[in-house]
Amino acid sequence: MAEAVRTLIILGADGDLTSRLLLPALGQLLTEEDKRRITLLGAGMHDWDAKHWRSVVETSFATVDAEGPAVEALLDATDFVSGDVTDPDHLRELLARADGTPALYFALPPAVTKEVCAGLAELDLPEGLRLALEKPFGTDKRSAAALNRRLAKLVPEDQVHRIDHFLGNSTVQNLFGLRFSNRIFEPLWRSEHIARVDIVYDEGLGLEGRAGYYDHAGALVDMLQSHLLQVLAVTAMEPPSTMSAADIRDAKGIVIRATHVWNDDAIANSHRGRYTKGRVDGRELRSYVDENGVDPDRNTETLAQVTFGIDTWRWAGVPFTLRSGKAIGRQRHEIVITFRDAQRVPKGLRGAAHPTRLRIRLGPDVMQLELNTNGPGDPHYLSRASLEADFGPGSLLAYGEVLADLFDGNPSLSVRGDTAEECWRIVAPVLSAWGDGEVPIEDYPAGSDGPSDWPAIP
Repeated sequence: MAEAVRTLIILGADGDLTSRLLLPALGQLLTEEDKRRITLLGAGMHDWDAKHWRSVVETSFATVDAEGPAVEALLDATDFVSGDVTDPDHLRELLARADGTPALYFALPPAVTKEVCAGLAELDLPEGLRLALEKPFGTDKRSAAALNRRLAKLVPEDQVHRIDHFLGNSTVQNLFGLRFSNRIFEPLWRSEHIARVDIVYDEGLGLEGRAGYYDHAGALVDMLQSHLLQVLAVTAMEPPSTMSAADIRDAKGIVIRATHVWNDDAIANSHRGRYTKGRVDGRELRSYVDENGVDPDRNTETLAQVTFGIDTWRWAGVPFTLRSGKAIGRQRHEIVITFRDAQRVPKGLRGAAHPTRLRIRLGPDVMQLELNTNGPGDPHYLSRASLEADFGPGSLLAYGEVLADLFDGNPSLSVRGDTAEECWRIVAPVLSAWGDGEVPIEDYPAGSDGPSDWPAIP
């Protein structure tokens, strides 16, 4: 088993990702696992001293009520080093301060990550060093492959953690138990019985000051190319022999390699939209094009919907539709499995027989099975019933699960290099069609469900 990480070095620690997501998750993890000892070193361009950095850490920890001996030990020793994280001499200084096995967390844009890797190539790296990289991993398949080649010269593949916090979501992990330990589901989890699969992540939030990143990425790259394709892979994968990182990543890789745009027609099977002014949950949102930092000429989409196919024996002929959007009035975070119609409904049963649907909701973590039943009242009249199971929240935030695996050297929840490249291959036809203007960008008012003429998702 790999030696546990004892020092976490965050590159770009003065950014929003660190204070909003990484530090709260770290504080929660250390509260839950109070015997774990982590030295935290922040690095960034701001001229912060140790006192200011400690206050940033304490403020983030307070949001999750982090406490206990592991938290106190971290706060007593944490420090911040100002400088250029792409400079080899600065990187050498940071690594020299590591106690035990270190992990470098790249809370940085892709272009800066590339330069940091070039700087690391000039150094003698400590044994066991782990590298954690945030998405987007590259900007297309070619750049992802180039970055993979750089990383391969630094550390072995199983020491590279390409972070996708969606895989740390407790409901996504619950899919393993739901599918593979219940005979009622796994024999039906195939094209003979499933008509379609929809994976939706619609949220009410607007741009929220993220124009610097989001206006260059858009919903397709920000959500579908990374997070939702990973959820698709977990949903559609073959049963792994074990829950080891190697078996899980192999099973996901098989699915991703077989995935392509439905009928290989990106124009007919993709849709993009952009929100205009409106109200969401009582808040007034202005049009996306009027947000600070947005360039309207980029035609960046805030809502993307694409249908894919998976060319395997299990899934041939089943459409998988992925959708994600901002400023949507009805928040939906769910996987929807729609089963095929009953082969025959006996004469004498009145009312419509709707497809059976399994909804797996991502926060709050709930499973809902929608069934046709008799009654109430008239036993010959079909009605609808819903069976629900509350998975309950996971003990850790999604980023907490990711950090725990990073510290323990378990890459199960990270994206393997070849898979990262394939995800760009999958969306390339869509990006090309959109870039050429072959798929129009449609407006929808903030607070609506999106353009009304798009194919409906049940």
